[in-house]
Amino acid sequence: MTNEAAQPRDVEARLRHVKRGEKATFYAGDRERSYWPGEEHAVIIHDMRPIRAELALDRNGFVLLDEPTDVTDFANSDEKARYCRQCEEVVQRLTGADKVVSFGPIVRTSAAGTHGHNQPAFGAHVDYGARTVADYTFDLLPREEAEERLARRHILINVWRPLAPVESTPFAVADASTIRREDLFDSEVIGGLGGIDRSLWGFNLAHAPGQRWYWAPEMQPHELLAFKLFDSEADAVQFTAHTAFEDPGAPADAAPRQSIELRTIAYL
Repeated sequence: MTNEAAQPRDVEARLRHVKRGEKATFYAGDRERSYWPGEEHAVIIHDMRPIRAELALDRNGFVLLDEPTDVTDFANSDEKARYCRQCEEVVQRLTGADKVVSFGPIVRTSAAGTHGHNQPAFGAHVDYGARTVADYTFDLLPREEAEERLARRHILINVWRPLAPVESTPFAVADASTIRREDLFDSEVIGGLGGIDRSLWGFNLAHAPGQRWYWAPEMQPHELLAFKLFDSEADAVQFTAHTAFEDPGAPADAAPRQSIELRTIAYL
């Protein structure tokens, strides 16, 4: 278990950002083919644990939850589906949504030899925007219901959990209230979420003063990060940029990171 009474652990790390004005094309399964014109910036990544109780989706774009799961076999399709239902229930509780659906569960690891789809994603990004949310809504719901749901407020929320205590390649999120729309540039992901045929559309983040980053040191499997990626209410806090990063304080023999993430759409 983590010790939340411990001294806050802020770190300075280099995060990859997209070059301002550039559109990126990212091949999830063949990253060498990608056009992702990036530049690195040293930023302070703040420990979110001291402010955990103050965080809110509508104020910061992310929350850190104590939310254990009894699912352990994520290679089993039935168990993975059960985990998806658990996450949908969490998001429904967080948002008060009338309905929640999910898509794109991905297990990632930084272990050597991992296929591109399952490697941690480096580079500050927001996946996805309105176009992909609508695409998946029509995939997952009957057309008439999809049209009705999309006509009302709907929110894309990512749910991220470590499968083992995080010793290396941790996960950082930006406070969405510090992200400006003019610092986000289009991103096309080809072959993402297990190699789907159509492109996925989101954004990459250019660096700007005032952006504020957070992480949860030594995050544990009973913990869950939920963060907003898109909100159809244009003035709402959203666009929670995120990225993997290299912790400069990680020991040389740190275990590879293992995690699972899931996208959910909450229809209010």
